[in-house]
Amino acid sequence: MKKMECCNILGINIHVTNMKEAVRYIDLHLEELKGRYVCASNVHTVVTACRDEKYREVQNHAVLNLPDGKPLSVLQGKNGYPLASRVSGPDLMPEIFRISESKGYTHYFYGSTEATLKALREAVLKKFPSLRIAGMYSPPFRPMTETEDREIIEKINESRPDFIWVGLGAPKQEFWMAAHEGKVCGLMLGVGAAFDFHAGTVKRAPLWMQENSMEWIFRMEQDPKRLLPRYLDTNFAFVYYLLREKFAKRKKPAD
Repeated sequence: MKKMECCNILGINIHVTNMKEAVRYIDLHLEELKGRYVCASNVHTVVTACRDEKYREVQNHAVLNLPDGKPLSVLQGKNGYPLASRVSGPDLMPEIFRISESKGYTHYFYGSTEATLKALREAVLKKFPSLRIAGMYSPPFRPMTETEDREIIEKINESRPDFIWVGLGAPKQEFWMAAHEGKVCGLMLGVGAAFDFHAGTVKRAPLWMQENSMEWIFRMEQDPKRLLPRYLDTNFAFVYYLLREKFAKRKKPAD
């Protein structure tokens, strides 16, 4: 299996790709990818990984680390990869669903609430009526016991899904996938708020905002109490870390 080229952004290896190529790669190598995990990186996850060595290791160990955030694909372009483009988790899901209808791939959804999962099932089957959903599970909003975790993994594997969509939010979903690498039979994909977007429980930003790196503003307006502190922290930190790295590279030859 040929590996995709990576572009290192602040110590995190982000694969250089686009939606068409990512879907083709996953489809072509699905059997080899099963049991491993795919991350969808953005400014928040990159900054979190900069600050947390264990999380950085989890990110860099992913079989694919997709440029979910527009600023990441823009940076890839500036670093010599002009064909790189954004591959967001919410947009990847329907693309995979589309090929699944013809190939018979099965899907399991892990995360969010029972109400969201119910709405997600209805919405997805309305658009993709022949999609095969192997199961859904809403984990408790507390640490699971070893017994509970073992039982749900057994249940997932009994349903034999090809894809396991994980919607726990970052960094929780990435740690969960890393902890279960090799223990599940399907390919795990961490897609954050994608469950809510497709279920219709949370409205997604207009396309023009997505294409101009402004989606975070739209999301912050919907949930300011939770997201305002996060974005004020990580967005400014991202710019600071990039500038610090840039000046360090300029200074190095003179030392």
